[in-house]
Amino acid sequence: MQAVLRDAFSVNRFSFWTGALVSTLVGSALYVMTQRSIETNAQERFINHAKYAQSVINVRIKSYTDLLRATGSLIHSTDILSHRKLHEYVLGLDLANNFPAVDSINFALYVTDDRRQPFLSDLREEMGGHIHAAAPLDIVPPGQRDAYLIISYIEPDQSGPGHYGIDLMANRYFSKQLAESRDNGTVYASGTPILALSGPNDTHLGMRMPIYYFGTKPDTVAARRAAYVGSLGIAFSVPKLLYGVMDEIPVKGLRMTLFDIGPGLDVHGHETAGTPRTLFDSHGTSKNPMPPLADGDTRMFSTTLPLDFNGRTWKTTYSAPKAALYTEFDTYYPKLMMAFGFLGSILLYALVHTLTSSRRAALALAREMTSELRESQTKLQLSHQKLRRLADHAYQIKELERKRIAREIHDDLGQSLLALRIEAELLAGRTKGTHSHLHKRARATLMQIDTTIKSVRQIINDLRPTVLDLGLSAAVEWQVNQFQRRTGIQCDIQDDHGEIALPDHCATAFFRILQESLTNIVRHANATRVKVELRLNGGWLSLTVRDNGCGLPPGGRNKYGSFGLVGIEERIVILGGTCAVFSEPDGGTTVMVSAPVIGSPDRPLPAPIEHGSGSSVI
Repeated sequence: MQAVLRDAFSVNRFSFWTGALVSTLVGSALYVMTQRSIETNAQERFINHAKYAQSVINVRIKSYTDLLRATGSLIHSTDILSHRKLHEYVLGLDLANNFPAVDSINFALYVTDDRRQPFLSDLREEMGGHIHAAAPLDIVPPGQRDAYLIISYIEPDQSGPGHYGIDLMANRYFSKQLAESRDNGTVYASGTPILALSGPNDTHLGMRMPIYYFGTKPDTVAARRAAYVGSLGIAFSVPKLLYGVMDEIPVKGLRMTLFDIGPGLDVHGHETAGTPRTLFDSHGTSKNPMPPLADGDTRMFSTTLPLDFNGRTWKTTYSAPKAALYTEFDTYYPKLMMAFGFLGSILLYALVHTLTSSRRAALALAREMTSELRESQTKLQLSHQKLRRLADHAYQIKELERKRIAREIHDDLGQSLLALRIEAELLAGRTKGTHSHLHKRARATLMQIDTTIKSVRQIINDLRPTVLDLGLSAAVEWQVNQFQRRTGIQCDIQDDHGEIALPDHCATAFFRILQESLTNIVRHANATRVKVELRLNGGWLSLTVRDNGCGLPPGGRNKYGSFGLVGIEERIVILGGTCAVFSEPDGGTTVMVSAPVIGSPDRPLPAPIEHGSGSSVI
């Protein structure tokens, strides 16, 4: 058994390397899964930051649009606009603190060619104290056109002569866009950098809205053209706008790149036809305003989000190093999970190996114990067979001895008693008339001899009834009649086969079983009726004794010191037959035995089977 356990629980080289390989694979899988989970979470945080930045940009652009509309409402609500009134209004807005990215607010008046000279005279006279120039203020670019859109108001005040008098309609591209804005009454954003303010990676953009005469609410294109006064615009710095947004994003190394993908003009004045133009790059410099993006870099997170700039389509590309989104714990967590997976897999594999080995050991032990149990069972069965043969031999010797004693009693004692009775009968006959007293004594002696003969005859029948020599059927009938006469219990016999030729030991065994069954009925059953059946079927003889008594109590068959049913069982098993006992509470008991008696080979000795209370079968 020790060798079996040692072989079952041994760890060979294959199992060791298998456990190491499985643990390594599990640890590596946990490392990769954890790393991907951390990267996914970091990417989600990065995208959320990017979306937040995008929303902040939207809010600020909307605030600039609201500033433009509020200023336009001021101009529209007055019939006479002066530089002082606009200056005081803008001064109250405190652009430096509230709108730090806004460079200026300007208003351009719409002037037809017939009013050009009066307009220039009034503008020169009003701006004479503010602008110090060698040449008089004039329209830029020079030349005569049907109409002009001349910048006449700039806040905060500009002292340089190059900011006033610019004709916005001189540029055909801007003229077309401004005309559409005038006819539709909408805010116009060209998306083209303001050349006078912009530089490398320092883009300044403008927004403009049409202004109509005081008190008018034009609702058609013709009415808007007739009521058109001019165009109000603001100029703002894209870097200031976006740097202020980036200051609110807590990501180190964040890069923001803003593109305009709508129609417009490049820095050389050429139409871009929808080609993306870089308006801002947080990593750009004056020498390298547009460094290449980190596309395809596995160490970077990158996302591109759309943005609406008053009808123009912008897109913003955000990128940041992955390490900037990781915490210190995120760096060690995958390694910790890998170690945990490796150690956990090792322990789990050891547990599985132990359980498997335990099962293998249990199966080996079970096989070994089963083998030993079968050997023991075989030996026990052989021992039982020997004991039954010994019991059969003892029964045969006992019956032969009884038969011998019964014959000797019959032959010797019976003959002696018979001779003695004859002598006593003669003595009684001779003294009948002459010696009354002697005759009386002789008759008493004769009666005593008859009583002794009956006792001897009963002893002989108890040892071995002579009626057995006449056959089993006659013996059964005689025994049942004796039982009925002695106990008063009504008995029925059913025997349809007549006399059956049986070996002597077989007939004796069935007769003894009948005697034991009837004895049990007298002692325990309290029955009033008994039925005995004797049948021969296919070489098998069966005897059934059924009563209407109280039945066997629970555990009655295993009662200590009770050997009646045990004796019946052993006798019939020795013959190679079967024994069955059926009992129901208050329903009587049935004892049925069967054995091969004619032309059947010897049968193996079956083991008894016992049922619990109620119905019992052997």
